[in-house]
Amino acid sequence: MERMVIEFGMFETLLLGVLAIYLGDFMRKKFPVLVKYCLPSAVVGGTIVSIITMILYYAGIMEPSFDFKTVNTLFYCLFFAASGAAASLSLLKQGGKLVVIFAALAALLAACQNAVALGVGGLMGVNPLISMMTGSIPMTGGHGNAASFAPIAVEAGQTAAMEVAIASATFGLIAGSLIGGPYGNFIVKKFGFEDPELDNQQNTLVDTAKTVLMNKKTMISSVNMMVLACGIGQLIFLGLQKVGANIPIHVCCMLGGILVRVFLDKTGRVTDSLLEAIDTVGDFSLALFVSMSIVSMKLWQLADLGPQLIVLLLAQVVLVLVFTYFLTFRLLGKNYDSAVMAVGHLGFSTGAVPVSMTTMKTVCDKYRFSKLAFFVVPVIGGFISNISNALIITKFLDIAIKMSAGM
Repeated sequence: MERMVIEFGMFETLLLGVLAIYLGDFMRKKFPVLVKYCLPSAVVGGTIVSIITMILYYAGIMEPSFDFKTVNTLFYCLFFAASGAAASLSLLKQGGKLVVIFAALAALLAACQNAVALGVGGLMGVNPLISMMTGSIPMTGGHGNAASFAPIAVEAGQTAAMEVAIASATFGLIAGSLIGGPYGNFIVKKFGFEDPELDNQQNTLVDTAKTVLMNKKTMISSVNMMVLACGIGQLIFLGLQKVGANIPIHVCCMLGGILVRVFLDKTGRVTDSLLEAIDTVGDFSLALFVSMSIVSMKLWQLADLGPQLIVLLLAQVVLVLVFTYFLTFRLLGKNYDSAVMAVGHLGFSTGAVPVSMTTMKTVCDKYRFSKLAFFVVPVIGGFISNISNALIITKFLDIAIKMSAGM
Protein backbone atom coordinates (compact mmCIF):
# COMPACT_ATOMS: atom_id res chain seq x y z
CA MET A 1 0.00 0.00 0.00
CA GLU A 2 1.34 3.41 -0.98
CA ARG A 3 1.97 5.79 1.90
CA MET A 4 -0.01 8.99 2.06
CA VAL A 5 2.25 12.05 1.98
CA ILE A 6 1.11 14.60 4.56
CA GLU A 7 2.34 18.14 4.06
CA PHE A 8 3.18 20.05 7.23
CA GLY A 9 3.30 23.73 6.38
CA MET A 10 5.44 26.29 8.14
CA PHE A 11 2.98 26.94 10.95
CA GLU A 12 2.05 23.28 11.40
CA THR A 13 5.76 22.44 11.72
CA LEU A 14 6.14 25.30 14.19
CA LEU A 15 3.20 23.87 16.15
CA LEU A 16 4.87 20.46 16.29
CA GLY A 17 8.11 22.09 17.39
CA VAL A 18 6.44 23.87 20.30
CA LEU A 19 4.49 20.75 21.32
CA ALA A 20 7.75 18.79 21.25
CA ILE A 21 9.34 21.29 23.66
CA TYR A 22 6.38 20.96 26.04
CA LEU A 23 6.60 17.18 25.74
CA GLY A 24 10.31 17.35 26.52
CA ASP A 25 9.64 19.54 29.57
CA PHE A 26 7.03 17.04 30.77
CA MET A 27 9.38 14.09 30.30
CA ARG A 28 12.19 15.86 32.15
CA LYS A 29 9.86 16.43 35.12
CA LYS A 30 8.65 12.83 35.10
CA PHE A 31 12.10 11.32 34.61
CA PRO A 32 14.75 13.24 36.63
CA VAL A 33 17.48 11.16 35.00
CA LEU A 34 17.02 13.31 31.88
CA VAL A 35 17.81 16.41 33.93
CA LYS A 36 20.65 14.68 35.75
CA TYR A 37 22.41 13.91 32.48
CA CYS A 38 21.59 17.28 30.87
CA LEU A 39 19.34 16.10 28.02
CA PRO A 40 17.57 19.19 26.57
CA SER A 41 13.78 19.43 26.37
CA ALA A 42 13.89 20.21 22.64
CA VAL A 43 16.02 17.11 22.00
CA VAL A 44 13.93 14.81 24.21
CA GLY A 45 10.57 15.93 22.83
CA GLY A 46 11.77 16.29 19.26
CA THR A 47 13.24 12.79 19.27
CA ILE A 48 9.99 11.30 20.57
CA VAL A 49 7.99 13.03 17.82
CA SER A 50 10.44 11.92 15.13
CA ILE A 51 10.23 8.33 16.43
CA ILE A 52 6.42 8.51 16.19
CA THR A 53 6.62 9.70 12.56
CA MET A 54 9.10 6.89 11.82
CA ILE A 55 6.65 4.31 13.23
CA LEU A 56 3.85 5.77 11.07
CA TYR A 57 6.17 5.61 8.06
CA TYR A 58 7.07 1.95 8.61
CA ALA A 59 3.43 1.11 9.27
CA GLY A 60 2.67 2.38 5.77
CA ILE A 61 0.28 5.01 7.14
CA MET A 62 1.98 8.24 6.14
CA GLU A 63 5.18 9.98 5.08
CA PRO A 64 5.56 13.51 6.45
CA SER A 65 6.87 16.44 4.45
CA PHE A 66 7.91 19.51 6.42
CA ASP A 67 8.13 23.15 5.36
CA PHE A 68 10.31 24.72 8.02
CA LYS A 69 13.44 26.16 6.42
CA THR A 70 12.27 29.78 6.24
CA VAL A 71 11.07 30.08 9.83
CA ASN A 72 13.99 27.99 11.06
CA THR A 73 16.44 30.36 9.36
CA LEU A 74 14.77 33.25 11.18
CA PHE A 75 15.13 31.61 14.60
CA TYR A 76 18.67 30.47 13.81
CA CYS A 77 19.70 34.02 12.90
CA LEU A 78 17.94 35.53 15.92
CA PHE A 79 19.82 33.12 18.15
CA PHE A 80 23.19 34.02 16.63
CA ALA A 81 22.37 37.72 16.88
CA ALA A 82 21.66 37.23 20.59
CA SER A 83 24.94 35.30 20.98
CA GLY A 84 26.80 38.20 19.39
CA ALA A 85 25.06 40.72 21.62
CA ALA A 86 26.21 38.77 24.67
CA ALA A 87 29.86 39.44 23.77
CA SER A 88 31.17 42.49 25.64
CA LEU A 89 34.42 44.19 24.64
CA SER A 90 36.30 42.48 27.48
CA LEU A 91 34.97 39.12 26.34
CA LEU A 92 36.05 39.80 22.75
CA LYS A 93 39.58 40.50 23.97
CA GLN A 94 39.80 37.42 26.19
CA GLY A 95 38.25 35.15 23.59
CA GLY A 96 40.73 36.06 20.84
CA LYS A 97 43.49 33.67 21.91
CA LEU A 98 41.06 30.81 22.52
CA VAL A 99 39.51 31.32 19.07
CA VAL A 100 42.92 30.72 17.47
CA ILE A 101 43.59 27.57 19.53
CA PHE A 102 40.06 26.26 19.01
CA ALA A 103 40.25 26.90 15.25
CA ALA A 104 43.39 24.77 15.02
CA LEU A 105 41.76 22.01 17.09
CA ALA A 106 38.63 22.04 14.94
CA ALA A 107 40.70 21.70 11.76
CA LEU A 108 42.79 18.90 13.28
CA LEU A 109 39.70 16.96 14.37
CA ALA A 110 38.15 17.31 10.89
CA ALA A 111 41.33 15.89 9.36
CA CYS A 112 41.31 13.04 11.90
CA GLN A 113 37.68 12.27 11.07
CA ASN A 114 38.54 11.75 7.42
CA ALA A 115 41.68 9.75 8.24
CA VAL A 116 39.63 7.46 10.51
CA ALA A 117 36.93 7.11 7.85
CA LEU A 118 39.45 6.00 5.23
CA GLY A 119 41.42 3.84 7.67
CA VAL A 120 38.49 1.96 9.21
CA GLY A 121 36.75 1.75 5.86
CA GLY A 122 39.87 0.29 4.28
CA LEU A 123 40.08 -2.43 6.94
CA MET A 124 36.50 -3.46 6.15
CA GLY A 125 36.85 -3.21 2.38
CA VAL A 126 34.48 -0.23 2.00
CA ASN A 127 35.08 1.96 -1.05
CA PRO A 128 37.07 5.05 0.04
CA LEU A 129 34.51 7.45 -1.45
CA ILE A 130 31.73 5.83 0.55
CA SER A 131 33.91 5.88 3.68
CA MET A 132 34.43 9.61 3.18
CA MET A 133 30.67 10.06 3.46
CA THR A 134 30.99 9.16 7.15
CA GLY A 135 33.89 11.53 7.91
CA SER A 136 33.95 15.30 8.36
CA ILE A 137 31.59 15.80 5.40
CA PRO A 138 28.44 14.81 7.34
CA MET A 139 29.89 15.06 10.86
CA THR A 140 31.55 18.46 11.11
CA GLY A 141 29.79 19.61 7.94
CA GLY A 142 26.26 18.43 8.66
CA HIS A 143 23.49 18.02 6.10
CA GLY A 144 24.64 21.05 4.10
CA ASN A 145 28.08 19.63 3.37
CA ALA A 146 26.58 16.18 2.83
CA ALA A 147 24.42 17.56 0.02
CA SER A 148 27.31 19.63 -1.39
CA PHE A 149 30.14 17.08 -1.48
CA ALA A 150 28.30 13.78 -2.00
CA PRO A 151 27.65 14.52 -5.72
CA ILE A 152 31.44 14.39 -6.27
CA ALA A 153 31.43 10.77 -5.12
CA VAL A 154 28.32 10.07 -7.19
CA GLU A 155 30.02 11.41 -10.32
CA ALA A 156 32.98 9.14 -9.54
CA GLY A 157 30.67 6.13 -9.74
CA GLN A 158 29.48 5.70 -6.14
CA THR A 159 25.73 6.11 -6.66
CA ALA A 160 24.85 5.46 -3.00
CA ALA A 161 27.08 8.28 -1.73
CA MET A 162 24.27 10.83 -1.33
CA GLU A 163 22.06 8.50 0.68
CA VAL A 164 24.99 7.47 2.90
CA ALA A 165 26.04 11.08 3.49
CA ILE A 166 22.53 12.27 4.40
CA ALA A 167 21.90 9.28 6.67
CA SER A 168 25.30 9.79 8.33
CA ALA A 169 24.49 13.46 8.96
CA THR A 170 21.19 12.43 10.57
CA PHE A 171 23.01 9.87 12.71
CA GLY A 172 25.51 12.52 13.79
CA LEU A 173 22.78 14.98 14.69
CA ILE A 174 21.07 12.43 16.91
CA ALA A 175 24.34 11.23 18.46
CA GLY A 176 25.51 14.76 19.26
CA SER A 177 22.16 15.72 20.75
CA LEU A 178 21.99 12.67 23.00
CA ILE A 179 25.66 12.48 24.04
CA GLY A 180 26.55 16.16 24.51
CA GLY A 181 24.68 16.81 27.76
CA PRO A 182 25.75 13.65 29.60
CA TYR A 183 29.31 14.18 28.36
CA GLY A 184 29.42 17.71 29.77
CA ASN A 185 27.88 16.54 33.02
CA PHE A 186 30.61 13.88 33.29
CA ILE A 187 33.45 16.38 32.87
CA VAL A 188 31.97 18.87 35.34
CA LYS A 189 31.48 16.15 37.95
CA LYS A 190 34.85 14.47 37.37
CA PHE A 191 36.85 17.68 37.83
CA GLY A 192 34.67 19.21 40.53
CA PHE A 193 33.57 22.27 38.55
CA GLU A 194 30.25 22.39 40.39
CA ASP A 195 31.89 24.84 42.81
CA PRO A 196 31.95 28.40 41.32
CA GLU A 197 34.90 29.28 43.59
CA LEU A 198 37.13 27.09 41.44
CA ASP A 199 36.33 29.27 38.46
CA ASN A 200 37.19 32.44 40.35
CA GLN A 201 40.64 31.01 41.01
CA GLN A 202 41.12 30.23 37.34
CA ASN A 203 39.92 33.61 35.99
CA THR A 204 37.14 32.16 33.87
CA LEU A 205 34.13 34.14 32.69
CA VAL A 206 31.20 32.33 34.26
CA ASP A 207 28.07 33.80 35.78
CA THR A 208 26.66 32.45 39.02
CA ALA A 209 22.90 32.19 39.27
CA LYS A 210 21.11 35.48 39.86
CA THR A 211 17.57 36.77 39.59
CA VAL A 212 17.01 39.63 37.15
CA LEU A 213 13.61 41.22 36.66
CA MET A 214 12.48 42.08 33.12
CA ASN A 215 9.65 44.41 32.21
CA LYS A 216 7.55 44.63 29.07
CA LYS A 217 9.46 47.62 27.69
CA THR A 218 12.84 45.88 28.09
CA MET A 219 11.56 42.68 26.48
CA ILE A 220 10.18 44.53 23.45
CA SER A 221 13.39 46.54 23.17
CA SER A 222 15.51 43.36 23.17
CA VAL A 223 13.39 41.78 20.41
CA ASN A 224 13.68 44.94 18.32
CA MET A 225 17.45 45.01 18.82
CA MET A 226 17.87 41.41 17.73
CA VAL A 227 15.75 41.99 14.63
CA LEU A 228 17.88 45.07 13.96
CA ALA A 229 21.02 42.94 14.39
CA CYS A 230 19.67 40.45 11.84
CA GLY A 231 19.01 43.33 9.44
CA ILE A 232 22.58 44.57 9.90
CA GLY A 233 23.74 40.99 9.38
CA GLN A 234 21.86 40.78 6.08
CA LEU A 235 23.52 44.00 4.89
CA ILE A 236 26.93 42.58 5.86
CA PHE A 237 26.03 39.34 4.05
CA LEU A 238 25.07 41.16 0.85
CA GLY A 239 28.13 43.41 1.03
CA LEU A 240 30.47 40.43 1.41
CA GLN A 241 28.79 38.67 -1.50
CA LYS A 242 29.57 41.69 -3.68
CA VAL A 243 33.29 41.19 -3.07
CA GLY A 244 33.09 37.42 -3.56
CA ALA A 245 33.17 36.40 0.11
CA ASN A 246 30.67 33.65 0.90
CA ILE A 247 30.07 33.98 4.65
CA PRO A 248 27.01 32.18 6.13
CA ILE A 249 24.10 34.48 6.95
CA HIS A 250 23.93 33.37 10.59
CA VAL A 251 27.57 34.38 11.11
CA CYS A 252 26.79 37.80 9.64
CA CYS A 253 23.87 38.11 12.06
CA MET A 254 26.23 37.29 14.91
CA LEU A 255 28.47 40.13 13.70
CA GLY A 256 25.36 42.33 13.66
CA GLY A 257 24.70 41.36 17.28
CA ILE A 258 28.30 42.20 18.22
CA LEU A 259 27.96 45.64 16.61
CA VAL A 260 24.73 46.27 18.53
CA ARG A 261 26.47 45.29 21.78
CA VAL A 262 29.46 47.56 21.03
CA PHE A 263 27.02 50.45 20.52
CA LEU A 264 25.22 49.63 23.78
CA ASP A 265 28.54 49.46 25.66
CA LYS A 266 29.80 52.74 24.21
CA THR A 267 26.57 54.59 25.04
CA GLY A 268 26.22 53.11 28.53
CA ARG A 269 22.85 51.47 27.84
CA VAL A 270 23.72 47.97 29.02
CA THR A 271 21.69 46.78 31.99
CA ASP A 272 21.26 43.36 33.58
CA SER A 273 17.58 43.33 32.67
CA LEU A 274 18.33 44.12 29.00
CA LEU A 275 20.98 41.39 28.78
CA GLU A 276 18.60 38.93 30.43
CA ALA A 277 15.90 39.86 27.90
CA ILE A 278 18.32 39.37 24.98
CA ASP A 279 19.35 36.02 26.44
CA THR A 280 15.68 35.05 26.67
CA VAL A 281 15.18 35.87 22.98
CA GLY A 282 18.18 33.68 22.19
CA ASP A 283 16.93 30.78 24.34
CA PHE A 284 13.47 30.94 22.77
CA SER A 285 14.90 30.97 19.23
CA LEU A 286 17.39 28.18 19.85
CA ALA A 287 14.82 25.86 21.42
CA LEU A 288 12.43 26.25 18.49
CA PHE A 289 15.18 25.82 15.90
CA VAL A 290 16.50 22.62 17.49
CA SER A 291 13.03 21.22 18.12
CA MET A 292 11.86 21.74 14.53
CA SER A 293 15.16 20.40 13.16
CA ILE A 294 14.78 17.15 15.11
CA VAL A 295 11.02 16.83 14.58
CA SER A 296 11.55 17.02 10.81
CA MET A 297 14.30 14.35 10.73
CA LYS A 298 13.57 11.25 8.66
CA LEU A 299 14.90 8.57 10.99
CA TRP A 300 14.01 5.79 8.56
CA GLN A 301 16.92 6.92 6.41
CA LEU A 302 19.19 5.33 9.02
CA ALA A 303 17.77 1.92 8.14
CA ASP A 304 19.78 2.07 4.93
CA LEU A 305 23.03 2.02 6.91
CA GLY A 306 24.54 -1.46 6.89
CA PRO A 307 26.73 -2.96 9.63
CA GLN A 308 29.92 -1.62 8.04
CA LEU A 309 28.63 1.94 7.96
CA ILE A 310 27.39 1.67 11.54
CA VAL A 311 30.93 0.69 12.57
CA LEU A 312 32.34 3.66 10.65
CA LEU A 313 29.94 6.06 12.36
CA LEU A 314 30.54 4.62 15.82
CA ALA A 315 34.27 5.05 15.19
CA GLN A 316 33.59 8.74 14.51
CA VAL A 317 31.71 9.14 17.79
CA VAL A 318 34.55 7.49 19.73
CA LEU A 319 37.11 9.71 17.96
CA VAL A 320 35.21 12.91 18.82
CA LEU A 321 34.77 11.89 22.47
CA VAL A 322 38.47 11.05 22.87
CA PHE A 323 39.66 14.15 20.98
CA THR A 324 37.48 16.67 22.81
CA TYR A 325 38.28 15.15 26.20
CA PHE A 326 42.05 14.79 25.88
CA LEU A 327 42.77 17.78 23.61
CA THR A 328 39.95 20.34 23.42
CA PHE A 329 39.12 20.38 27.12
CA ARG A 330 42.75 20.50 28.23
CA LEU A 331 44.25 22.84 25.64
CA LEU A 332 41.47 25.41 26.12
CA GLY A 333 42.22 25.73 29.83
CA LYS A 334 41.03 22.63 31.68
CA ASN A 335 38.41 24.69 33.58
CA TYR A 336 34.65 25.08 33.57
CA ASP A 337 34.65 27.25 30.43
CA SER A 338 36.77 24.72 28.55
CA ALA A 339 34.46 21.90 29.71
CA VAL A 340 31.50 23.71 28.16
CA MET A 341 33.52 24.43 25.01
CA ALA A 342 34.42 20.73 24.78
CA VAL A 343 30.67 20.00 24.79
CA GLY A 344 30.28 22.55 22.00
CA HIS A 345 33.10 21.00 19.99
CA LEU A 346 31.49 17.58 20.32
CA GLY A 347 28.19 19.09 19.17
CA PHE A 348 29.34 20.64 15.90
CA SER A 349 31.76 17.76 15.17
CA THR A 350 28.96 15.20 15.21
CA GLY A 351 25.91 17.23 14.25
CA ALA A 352 25.77 21.00 13.84
CA VAL A 353 26.25 24.28 15.72
CA PRO A 354 22.66 24.26 17.07
CA VAL A 355 23.46 20.90 18.69
CA SER A 356 26.49 22.56 20.31
CA MET A 357 24.47 25.45 21.63
CA THR A 358 21.50 23.52 22.98
CA THR A 359 23.67 20.91 24.74
CA MET A 360 25.96 23.63 26.14
CA LYS A 361 22.92 25.55 27.36
CA THR A 362 21.50 22.49 29.11
CA VAL A 363 24.80 21.92 30.93
CA CYS A 364 24.91 25.62 31.87
CA ASP A 365 21.29 25.53 33.05
CA LYS A 366 22.25 22.81 35.52
CA TYR A 367 25.42 24.52 36.72
CA ARG A 368 26.03 28.13 35.54
CA PHE A 369 26.46 30.16 32.38
CA SER A 370 29.78 30.42 30.51
CA LYS A 371 30.00 33.66 28.53
CA LEU A 372 33.29 32.62 26.96
CA ALA A 373 31.97 29.32 25.60
CA PHE A 374 28.88 30.94 24.09
CA PHE A 375 31.10 33.42 22.25
CA VAL A 376 33.94 31.16 21.10
CA VAL A 377 31.98 28.07 19.97
CA PRO A 378 29.64 29.86 17.49
CA VAL A 379 32.61 31.70 15.95
CA ILE A 380 34.47 28.41 15.37
CA GLY A 381 31.58 26.07 14.61
CA GLY A 382 29.52 28.57 12.64
CA PHE A 383 32.24 30.22 10.61
CA ILE A 384 35.93 29.26 10.80
CA SER A 385 35.36 25.51 10.88
CA ASN A 386 33.19 25.72 7.75
CA ILE A 387 36.14 27.14 5.82
CA SER A 388 38.86 24.85 7.20
CA ASN A 389 36.64 21.78 6.86
CA ALA A 390 35.90 22.51 3.20
CA LEU A 391 39.62 22.75 2.42
CA ILE A 392 40.36 19.54 4.33
CA ILE A 393 37.50 17.67 2.66
CA THR A 394 38.76 18.68 -0.78
CA LYS A 395 42.23 17.27 -0.07
CA PHE A 396 40.91 14.01 1.35
CA LEU A 397 38.42 13.57 -1.49
CA ASP A 398 41.30 13.75 -3.95
CA ILE A 399 43.03 10.99 -1.98
CA ALA A 400 39.82 8.93 -1.86
CA ILE A 401 39.27 9.26 -5.62
CA LYS A 402 42.80 7.99 -6.30
CA MET A 403 42.36 5.12 -3.83
CA SER A 404 39.00 4.22 -5.39
CA ALA A 405 40.46 4.21 -8.91
CA GLY A 406 43.17 1.81 -7.76
CA MET A 407 40.73 -0.73 -6.33
